[in-house]
Amino acid sequence: MKTDRDFWGNLPYLAAVLAVWGLVCRCVAAPLPRDYAIRPVLFTSVKVADDFWSPRLETNRVATVAACFKRCEETGRIDNFAKAGGLVSGDFKGIRYDDSDVFKVIEGAAYTLEVTPDEKLEKYLDDLIAKIAAAQEPDGYLYTARTVKSSKPVRDIGSERWSFLKESHELYNVGHMYEAAVAYFLATGKRSLLEVAIKNANLIASTFGPDKRRDVPGHEEIEIGLVKLYRVTGDERYLKLAKFFIDERGRGNRPKYGEYAQDHKPVVEQREPAGHAVRACYLYSGIADMAALTGEQSYVAALNRIWQDLVSSRLYLTGGIGAEAGHEGFGPPYHLPNRTAYNETCAAVGLALWNHRMFLLHGDSKYIDVLERVIYNGFLSGVGLEGDKFFYPNPLACDVKQKFNHGSLTRSPWFGTACCPVNIVRFLPSIAGYIYANTDDAVYVNLFVGGVATMAMRGETLKLTQSTRYPWDGRVKIGVDTESPAEFSLHVRIPGWSLGRPVPSELYNYEKPLGDRPTLRVNGRTVEIKPENGYARVKRTWKKGDTVELDLPMPVQRVVAHENVKENTGRIALERGPIVYCVEAVDHASKLSEITLPETAKLKPDFRKKLLGGVTILTGKASAAGKPVEFTAIPYYAWNHRGPGEMEVWLRAK
Repeated sequence: MKTDRDFWGNLPYLAAVLAVWGLVCRCVAAPLPRDYAIRPVLFTSVKVADDFWSPRLETNRVATVAACFKRCEETGRIDNFAKAGGLVSGDFKGIRYDDSDVFKVIEGAAYTLEVTPDEKLEKYLDDLIAKIAAAQEPDGYLYTARTVKSSKPVRDIGSERWSFLKESHELYNVGHMYEAAVAYFLATGKRSLLEVAIKNANLIASTFGPDKRRDVPGHEEIEIGLVKLYRVTGDERYLKLAKFFIDERGRGNRPKYGEYAQDHKPVVEQREPAGHAVRACYLYSGIADMAALTGEQSYVAALNRIWQDLVSSRLYLTGGIGAEAGHEGFGPPYHLPNRTAYNETCAAVGLALWNHRMFLLHGDSKYIDVLERVIYNGFLSGVGLEGDKFFYPNPLACDVKQKFNHGSLTRSPWFGTACCPVNIVRFLPSIAGYIYANTDDAVYVNLFVGGVATMAMRGETLKLTQSTRYPWDGRVKIGVDTESPAEFSLHVRIPGWSLGRPVPSELYNYEKPLGDRPTLRVNGRTVEIKPENGYARVKRTWKKGDTVELDLPMPVQRVVAHENVKENTGRIALERGPIVYCVEAVDHASKLSEITLPETAKLKPDFRKKLLGGVTILTGKASAAGKPVEFTAIPYYAWNHRGPGEMEVWLRAK
């Protein structure tokens, strides 16, 4: 059964705004006062038919979802709910935050049901949700690590409820449950998990607040989940509670959790990204939601400051963040080591969520530039081509002696802390929801992905059909289909990389100026590109059969890092279009540390259909020990599929 949806529907990480912009879901109590002015076109309204993304979406549906549920079964994560509910006996098994892994897979599975109905999967989810409901205590509390009466105490759960929020993950876990509950309700119309979420949120709302318990979660996430519940139910208690958790950070007489948990000062006073990278990005995403829903400009100002600092001094070329493994987080400005880079896959997901929200706040393509860099590089490297093996960290260099991936040199089928695989499950379906956005009189084309999008524009249905071989080819054709002639602005993103700016700062630059520039044609006639906030804006009366053609030249680019990034002094990296490249030992007779790629090296792109799922590689001549050698570079996301071995992104230039 399907329910009515609004423009956002069940867009992952940006839950349904179900009482705004028409199409009201029957569970909404009252219209929401405000929200993001720019609205993403929900992923269920975008049918992806793309050589690059379609196979990955299908692999996620048929392989990754199943693999993650299987691992949740094998490791006792699902049985913990059955034990807490008295359905089976036994001790709690695992780690205090394992509940969240199950919730994230449910969320991802719900998104796949939206696109491809599957009775067997839906039945599996119904049975699993029944176990979760059984695990909930009568007053709404849900935390299997505490509810299961184990013979040995579980580490870091505290002596009483809420007594160790710095580490307990009590609030973090249920935040993911709220997201899963909203997703499953919107996918099926079933309220089973939604009722569990509402009961739990009511308990927390009665426990925490300005005149109640004044504390915050050590690991942010519940803020995002509460906003999703608010959008679905219209219950302002959830919005107020999310705002309380945001505003209480760094305040009050309670013990502070420090920079690691972004609890060192009030959020509106923070000026740079700090601490654990995943926690930080979840917080910044929650703040962006709150800024949109309340109009509070101090939130926006804080986010702008933090974002600019990040992209200017703490962002890896691959879109990865979190340089330091010790606390899985940010280091000092320009501290971007390659071999020891942590770059957790979850942090890439978090950065994508935050940047999409920043675009919705500001309408500037620089945020989509970062989002695109993340999804094609730093995120995509986290999952293997088969969909059932994963990276936790994503370094920019590797040698055969290195143990970077929780003791492994290759992608692993699972981890003791398994947040990355299950985050991949729920993020991949969201790719379709980042392609387009609109307002009452404008449509944004943000990503270049083949397929058909359907949206409402001035009371009529608008279809956009996109065809492209991106990211291997920069030619994009967009067909317009309107029910009747309609005047609106089409904003086509002109990527920063196509204008000679790989990132929206001076952190990275191309070694040489660009040659050819992007071109745009409407119905075959060239239109001058004058970017506004990074978009080519074409305002006209559109009619069925109109076409827009964008041509983005894709020369091979040599990238240099800011002089303060000492790790990369005298080194260059390679890009072509949105893709960052690396070299692997399997393609070279010489040690990678001996290879030099001088400025005179000529590199040629070559598409190999049967290599690594179909990739464009770069080939040419380099130098090793003063002698010319054959050189091959592959997309960074595709490394480590042909056995363990050396890998480098940044190469010696002299």
